Amino acid sequence: MTAKRRMLALVISSEDLLRLQAIARSRTEPASRVERARMLLAYRDDASFFAVGRALSVHHQTVQRCVERAIADGVMAALDDRPRPGKEPTITAEARAWLVDLACHKAKELGYPHELWTTALLASHAREHGRAAGHSCLAKLAQGTVCKILDRQAVKAHKVRYYLERRDPEFEQKMAEVLCVYREVAILKEAAAAQKAPDEPVAVVSYDEKPGIQAIATTAPDLPPKPGVYPSFARDYEYKRHGTLSLLAGIEVAPVV
Repeated sequence: MTAKRRMLALVISSEDLLRLQAIARSRTEPASRVERARMLLAYRDDASFFAVGRALSVHHQTVQRCVERAIADGVMAALDDRPRPGKEPTITAEARAWLVDLACHKAKELGYPHELWTTALLASHAREHGRAAGHSCLAKLAQGTVCKILDRQAVKAHKVRYYLERRDPEFEQKMAEVLCVYREVAILKEAAAAQKAPDEPVAVVSYDEKPGIQAIATTAPDLPPKPGVYPSFARDYEYKRHGTLSLLAGIEVAPVV
């Protein structure tokens, strides 16, 4: 007599269902998460470990473990690996904090010729100076461990991202005034266009001073394009400086006759 097939009631909320479907289609999620999401979706449609296993080319016990964990711990928790037992970490939390704080300062501040840290330089510095700072556990620190510690804190000490500092305390007010001018011009153009014939253009003149223009000259003649060889003009990157110029204009608007 054959045994009755064991079925587990898996309940998936509409929110979790949408998340599972997105993960199952993802090309960037880890393969293990994608596979488990597909298992749960397939089991939701057909509650059979063997059928899901055949459809996804995995063992039926793998499907069963995934479903059992989804029921016990939650659907989304079943997508990730359980924490595995291992030896106690040799690097203390204080040592990791010291290393991250070190990475948040420039290497040149500690006398290195480098402006920024590399992970190899950071590991070397920690091995050499960690004991003096009270962190003897860093005596055998590896470069890969440095990468893992910094990744957990989302610190990338070897990269530079540019930003624009607002040095003018009245920037917000000035920006609002400029935007108001643009809006006034738009209103004037709409009003003028409404009073004129459709074929009459509406002109708006905007001008500003231009100080500090660099007067530069080339050091070699430009090379013309050559079909099949050079598609555009070529210009030597070196240039001569002839100081700076300021462009000032006086504009007098003529009355409309």
